[in-house]
Amino acid sequence: MIESTKTWKIQRPDEMFVQQLQKELDISSLAAKILASRVQTIDEAKDIFYTDDDHLHNPYLLSGMKEAVERIELALERGEKILIYGDYDADGITSTTVMLNVLLDLGADVDYEIPNRFVHGYGPHEELFRKAHENGIQLIITVDNGISGIEPIRLAKELGMDVIVTDHHEPGDELPPADVIVHPRIPEGHYPFGELAGVGVAFKLAHALYGEVPEHLFEYVAIGTIADLVPLRGENRYLAKKGIEYIRHSNRPWVQALCEVSGVKQHEIDEEVIGFYFGPRLNAIGRLDDAKPGVEFLMSEDMQSAAVGAKLLNQKNNERKDFVNEITKEAIEIIENNPEIGNSLVLVVAKEGWHAGVIGIVASRLVEKYYKPTIVLSIDPETGLAKGSARSIDGFHLYNELAKNRDILPHFGGHPMAAGMTLSVDNIDELRNRLHQQASECLTEELLTPKLSIDVLVDLSEATVEAIEEVQALKPFGVGFEKPIFAIQQVSVRSMRKIGANEDHIKMELENAHGIIDAVGFNKGHLYNEITYGVKLSVAGDLQINEWQGRKKAQFFISDVQTSEWQLFDYRGKANVNQLLKTIPMESAFVAFREETVQYFRGMLPSVQFIGDGISDSVSPYLVLLDLPKQLHEMEMLIENVKPKRIYAVFYTPNSLFFNGMPTRKHFAHYYTLLKSRPFVDLNEHIPHLSRHLGLNGENIKFMTKVFFELGFVTIENGLITVNQFAEKRSLAEAATYQLRKQQIELEQQFLYSTYSELKQWFNERIKDFSYS
Repeated sequence: MIESTKTWKIQRPDEMFVQQLQKELDISSLAAKILASRVQTIDEAKDIFYTDDDHLHNPYLLSGMKEAVERIELALERGEKILIYGDYDADGITSTTVMLNVLLDLGADVDYEIPNRFVHGYGPHEELFRKAHENGIQLIITVDNGISGIEPIRLAKELGMDVIVTDHHEPGDELPPADVIVHPRIPEGHYPFGELAGVGVAFKLAHALYGEVPEHLFEYVAIGTIADLVPLRGENRYLAKKGIEYIRHSNRPWVQALCEVSGVKQHEIDEEVIGFYFGPRLNAIGRLDDAKPGVEFLMSEDMQSAAVGAKLLNQKNNERKDFVNEITKEAIEIIENNPEIGNSLVLVVAKEGWHAGVIGIVASRLVEKYYKPTIVLSIDPETGLAKGSARSIDGFHLYNELAKNRDILPHFGGHPMAAGMTLSVDNIDELRNRLHQQASECLTEELLTPKLSIDVLVDLSEATVEAIEEVQALKPFGVGFEKPIFAIQQVSVRSMRKIGANEDHIKMELENAHGIIDAVGFNKGHLYNEITYGVKLSVAGDLQINEWQGRKKAQFFISDVQTSEWQLFDYRGKANVNQLLKTIPMESAFVAFREETVQYFRGMLPSVQFIGDGISDSVSPYLVLLDLPKQLHEMEMLIENVKPKRIYAVFYTPNSLFFNGMPTRKHFAHYYTLLKSRPFVDLNEHIPHLSRHLGLNGENIKFMTKVFFELGFVTIENGLITVNQFAEKRSLAEAATYQLRKQQIELEQQFLYSTYSELKQWFNERIKDFSYS
């Protein structure tokens, strides 16, 4: 049995709707199932399947656009100094770059500013606005921020500067006193698509200023939109898709340099490359330091400066990874070694010196590992304050729960799944205790179990190269239109092997009546020791195309595996059994029926449970049978009590009797006649002679001698055997030694020398009625 740590939620779209989509859009069942799991109508499906220029809305539909364009054109006419005020993440950097491009093209006297995360924090900052005024700035245009900068913008107005706010973040109850606000959701519902990223809003302003679609800016919009995790629906989907096409064919030096340091091929760039390679590098520069080099990089016009900028971004990204890995490791140690922290339903970890720019990523890592709402705090010993980031899970509305603690949280903000905060070090434990209590009132065991949402159950007959190519035509995938997760049920392993330098990965062939498919599990080499041939598996993951030497083939990338069947692992007679035992999960129950087995394995295993001492009710369902029982009913009782999900058959037998066999009645009669013909026999001296005469080995002769002794047929004194002439006639089966040998041989035949199928069938007959929950 292989149990997933996640609850699989399998979408089962209406079959009639799937068929309708296939017919209307002329697509495969695979693509139709994906769409059917995401949309409710044919029109919605068409909106996704056919993303065309109709998705790009008139920029003047945005409230304030006309006024913003007029004010900027007035500044151009007057030769006023303009400042673009951006943000330090990938969305903010690309937004700044978009506005710089358009204003420079229009001949503006323009500069830009990006606040430092550690000095100024997020959004408009009074010190930077005062500096702008001193430098003669007459018009400030914010991009990807500004909607919450009420006081700094009020100051800018008092100083005589005009302010245009372009933003997409959630507005508060009070809006800033800017001259113009361009925001897709202000006023609510005025614009056809309200989920633009900051760079999307900047692009709309650029569109209006140019008077035509600025196609040369699509690359920036795609990166900022995908990196900011806004929904890839509607206009965002169009902008991302169009931008990816342009990036693939771009001659810009920065695109080529970014591909070089990221190790990707330009023609293969897609939303995953942007999300996992490009976005993190642009984000890293602002997480660790001043973000301005990110803008300079995107504005670079020659390969030399682009290469220098890309190298810096890559360096910062590597530093970011190191910080994240180190802090994550330290946070896990704190959680694992402090029961008060580890047992809390909301994890709150804090330490001096943690880099504030990456603790949000650390919080996400901890949520992935523990699946609990998590807050990671960096303590500043000089101020006595802890500054941190939080990430949540479904069912725990982070912002609302934090809001219940305003008395100890003077500064916090965010949304249901993420937040940032600052509080006194003295209140960290109190916050943890309160949040634990709040979580206990709303988080059930079901909510605390991670979910795996599976879009499509795949029949292997559907997994063709053509169908997978059609699925890839549904790209880009992202927030709001997630990359589909596939599942294949009831498949068996045809072959499997570990791959990779450290054998960390696994490669398999999976099959059922509908076909065969190659499967790869990265960082899942452990499955090699957890899967047995013949068991029916369900696998979840991704369908891709593997192309090798011009030949295309469907391939499944495994993210999760489960099976409800119990499994038998056959370690009988293995020469390297001691090494194999190390691969068995340590939470397994290592069981021995004989005391000598306990002694033999002592030191090799964490513990061995001796049947003679009884088996507790809480014994692990992963059962390792180290040896054979003395009687069959002992094995049957163990199986009945434990109800195993896995059985590892070792059956260590140092003195096997099966091949020695049981001497026949003729052997016993011949030996007895021989003993009667002599006054006495010295067994130790005459064993070689007896072996040749009887055709039996010494062990069998000693066994028969012991049977005769137990039945009173002979006496043994000082090693000399003498026949008892007056012994009563008795059956050989009356001797305990005879019975034990017979049972041992039968047990060996049943368990040790049976085929795998025969052994599994024996256990099957005793396990089949169990119900695993």
